[in-house]
Amino acid sequence: MPKIVDHNIRKRQIAEASWRVILEQGMEGATVRNIAKEAGLSLGALRHYFSTQDALLEFAMNLVIERVTERITKIALKELPPKEKVLQILLEIVPTDAEKMAEMEVWFSFVSYARHKKDSFDAQHDGIYTGIRKLMYYLDEEKLLRKNLTIELEIERLYSLVDGTAMHALLDPNRIEKKQIHALFVYHLQSICIEDF
Repeated sequence: MPKIVDHNIRKRQIAEASWRVILEQGMEGATVRNIAKEAGLSLGALRHYFSTQDALLEFAMNLVIERVTERITKIALKELPPKEKVLQILLEIVPTDAEKMAEMEVWFSFVSYARHKKDSFDAQHDGIYTGIRKLMYYLDEEKLLRKNLTIELEIERLYSLVDGTAMHALLDPNRIEKKQIHALFVYHLQSICIEDF
């Protein structure tokens, strides 16, 4: 009897293999041949799932977004005080553990690669900015933001803080580790909210 293969699971396995190749060899090593080898597949078998390298890489990057979104959705559905909920969500989109560090390294590699490929994945619109807007308006709706804040500027400031923290944590993880990232985000939230944690 032929083995039944779940194609969605196989596509995820191939995407995860592409992450491992990118982590070990960078984007220049992320060839279809290297990814097929890492996934334990022939080139023909891999091409059955992804006809081009760009299609594979686009799927792999969307999988990063999907995983982060799943983690954030779980937090959003929890019964938590609003500021604690915002803090936990912010901590999900920066590299605070090995899994998130790998996702971030792969993501930044891909963003650099995809920047000049206008017809492929739009790495600029990863959903982070939209998510930050939602978090700020959530704090505003909960009447937790200090008076006289310019919310659009605060959205940009928090977005810059998240991106900068992610980059620094990736490049210098011994200096910017989870405890410091946590303290930084608490400090920032205290500076814009009317009540302390």
